[in-house]
Amino acid sequence: MEKGKLLIVDDQHGIRVLLEEVFKMDGFYTLTAANGQQALDHVNNDPPDLVLLDMKIPGMDGLEILKHIKEINTSIKVIMMTAYGELNMIKEAKEAGAMRHFSKPFDIDEIRAVVNDAIGDDHAATGS
Repeated sequence: MEKGKLLIVDDQHGIRVLLEEVFKMDGFYTLTAANGQQALDHVNNDPPDLVLLDMKIPGMDGLEILKHIKEINTSIKVIMMTAYGELNMIKEAKEAGAMRHFSKPFDIDEIRAVVNDAIGDDHAATGS
């Protein structure tokens, strides 16, 4: 039984592959996107339970993507990832609906625990 659906959005191929492998092993159905348009296509066509979203993506930045995701579906949970300690962007992301953020390089076990808590609780409660 899958734990839930996770969308990983990062322009760095290595990060997408790492996170995808980790969360597939944890029992999640994973989708990946390298840019904002791919991410929004997934959100529209195959809505995830949670999005791991990089803050700095060429073209459409993470904040813009976050705002679009929340316009499409407010129930989708979003965790921001950033290599930059830009507190103003992190604050703005939380105001736009991000549940939390991780700074890169992140602790993979910590991010796994947060994702499992965020999605696992929903799926345990609804039985889906």
